[in-house]
Amino acid sequence: MTRRFEGKVAIVTGASRGIGLAIAERLVADGARVCITARKADALAEAVESLGGHENAIFSAGAADDEAHQAEAVAATLDAFGRIDFLVNNTGINPTYGRMIDVDLGAAEKTFRVNVISSIAWAQKVYHAWMGENGGAIVNVASVAGLKPAPGIGVYGASKSGVIHVTEELAVELGPDIRVNAVAPAVVKTKFAAALYEGKEDEVSAAYPMKRLGVPDDVGSVVAFLLSEDAAWVTGQTLTIDGGLLLTGGV
Repeated sequence: MTRRFEGKVAIVTGASRGIGLAIAERLVADGARVCITARKADALAEAVESLGGHENAIFSAGAADDEAHQAEAVAATLDAFGRIDFLVNNTGINPTYGRMIDVDLGAAEKTFRVNVISSIAWAQKVYHAWMGENGGAIVNVASVAGLKPAPGIGVYGASKSGVIHVTEELAVELGPDIRVNAVAPAVVKTKFAAALYEGKEDEVSAAYPMKRLGVPDDVGSVVAFLLSEDAAWVTGQTLTIDGGLLLTGGV
């Protein structure tokens, strides 16, 4: 580990557990301070303690698609740490499973609002509050389901395809001072993805050339790279983190 993010500050959404918390842990290990967000204050408070307490982290509880919450989180970050260098849009939901032709349209709308629209909204908030004048970097968490059809989770995949396009558009609009990239994980062992592997992990893993599923740290390290100066000439890209799965034609 290095202290490459010493003096830097990040907001990481959906970070009380799983991939989001792993991202926050890696950023803190590299010297950053973070504001983590999610819906449940108790879980966020525990996560802050695991990150080393309020010297390293604060939290803001609320729904990712609530603009008042977004504004409060940005204001709290600036009040606590005085800057916002990085944004990681990690929050994502997938409330439906089944054929897209049969999907409940209210659930589909909610999926797009949380996964896509809120990614734009958070970027707007940090841009107008800090990054527009001072620069920075944004990473959006997409999915391999956004890169090719994913039967059963088609609405989720369509929303993550939208996240990828949002990433590309913002990269064009915000360069050269703000870089915007995305990551597209395959199945990572989290509570969110449990239905995709629980009780059949060996079978699912066999489809991956790396012969294992992802773990949250696999994503955290790549996000840290994309935020760092090691990726200083990288923008508008979606980096697949899939243990080779797409090489086999699978999702």
